[in-house]
This record gives sequence, structure tokens and C-alpha cells, in this order.
Amino acid sequence: MKIAIVGAGAMGSMMGGLLRESGADVHLYSVNFEHVQRMRLNGLVIEGLGGERTIQINATTKIDEIGIADLIVIFVKSYDTRVAADAARRIAGSHTSVLTLQNGIGNVEILDQHFGTEQVLAGTTDAAATITSPGRVKHTAEGKIYIGTLTGEISLRVNEIVAMFRSAGFNTNSTDNAMGMIWTKLILNLAINPLGTILRVVCRGLIDNNYTRGLMKEIINEALSIVEKKEIKLIYTDMIQAAYDLAEKNADSKNSMLQDFLRGKRTEIDFITGAIVREAEQLGIDVPVNRTLLSLVKALPQK
Repeated sequence: MKIAIVGAGAMGSMMGGLLRESGADVHLYSVNFEHVQRMRLNGLVIEGLGGERTIQINATTKIDEIGIADLIVIFVKSYDTRVAADAARRIAGSHTSVLTLQNGIGNVEILDQHFGTEQVLAGTTDAAATITSPGRVKHTAEGKIYIGTLTGEISLRVNEIVAMFRSAGFNTNSTDNAMGMIWTKLILNLAINPLGTILRVVCRGLIDNNYTRGLMKEIINEALSIVEKKEIKLIYTDMIQAAYDLAEKNADSKNSMLQDFLRGKRTEIDFITGAIVREAEQLGIDVPVNRTLLSLVKALPQK
């Protein structure tokens, strides 16, 4: 199976590197010229979990060099999904599956418009990685991966992809509730990312005092009122405890939104907290805590 990862940032590079290490035919695409050049010249260095190693991998800033792929994994920031989908069309055939493992909501709908329901797979992961320098990524948390179709069918292609990810060491499972998984991840991100970014703390800083734990609880309860009205089935029965557990698991890590902010990059706040605020407005539900956090993150001074 020929795999193209569109968006070879921290997560895309880490995941692509481990898939390549397991023997898969992987091609990384990124617009980050320096990152790609280092990988082409010296290989991709992965450190952290599993120890440090260098993996020789195909990497390019020109997507047409990849050719038609069997699986395209979209790993760009949510605000770049439409542009990435336009580019990915050039390497997609009628048999190609297109998998999103991104944060936020709205990505599945964009990919559905570009490729059609039959070709799109929805997934989530709570693994974590960060780019420490061009050509080098640190794998900081293992996490789980869930993959499913938009119709809920557990297809042969889904099982094949799950097996491939498992062979690379990822804890991967199929799901017949892909949208429930996406909303579950959204709520976990909702509880951790904006608050951690405003306070500029690692995840431990969110669960070490009652004030931030209380805010996390309020953030989640507002989101749960939307989920209830939309009749979405989440993965965890206790989302508040799940958020505390995730923060504990990643205690020493900066969340991805904070990493983006500290690098002077645009954040995904509009696709996480902003998405919840928009959903609430459409349903006539008040979400004052999330609305305030949205304004605070957007008001943070940019570098």
C-alpha cells in the first residue's frame, strides 16, 4: 500500500516515520522546505519513545512527485484542510482512501465534498509529537488511533489500514462510531488546549489546582449540552475524568495549540472552541465559558 501523508509536521512526520520503519511505502509532503530538505539529506530522526533512530524516508515539497497513492492521510492544521484537499486530489485515484486524523470538526465535511463519502475515512488519535528542529521529531505520547467509515461500516479497507498501523506499533482499532470519536476528541481538546494556551502551562498545570480543574469541568459540561441535543454518542461516559486522565498522561507536554502559539503560528482555536460556539449558537444554547476562552485566545498578542 502506497501511503501519502499530506502535512508532514510533527504528528505526520512521526507517524509516517514509524510506518516506514515497519516496511510501509510512505511519502511525506510538506510545504516546510527546510524540514523536507533535512529529511532528504539526512533522513528523519525520531527521538523520545522507543529511543532515537534515523529513518530514510521519501519527503517532498512537490505533491505531484508522489504519484497516485492508495491511502492519503491528511495531517495539516484544520484551517489548511481545504487547500490540502485540493492538492491531494492530484494524487488520488478512484481506489484511494483519504483519512483525516486532525483536530477539530469540519475536516470530514470538507474531505467529503472533495472525494465523496465512499473514499473518506474519519479517525482520531491522542498520540503526541513535536518538531524539535528541522528533520527531527520527538515522539512524546503513544495514545490510541481509531479509524472508521462515514457510514459506520467496518470495511475491508479499514481493517487493512488498522492492521498496517498496528504493525508499526500503534494501538489502532476500527470503530463504527467515527463521528462520536471525533466529537470525543474535540471535547478533550476543548478542555485542555485553550486553557493551557492562555495560562502557558504544560498539561500538569491544568490538573494541579482546583481552579483549572473546575474550569475544565465547566468547559466540558457546556459541550455536553450540545452533544445531548445533537444525539451524538461519545466514547467515554465520564468526559470530565477522561480529560483529567489525558492531562495526566501528557503531564509534561505542551498542548499543540500552545506549541503553535509559542512558535508564532496560527492556532486551531476557530476549529475547536470556535466550532463549539458556532454549534451552540445554531442550537440556541448558551456557552459563556467557551465563548470567553475563544475571545481570550484570539486576543493573545501575536509574535
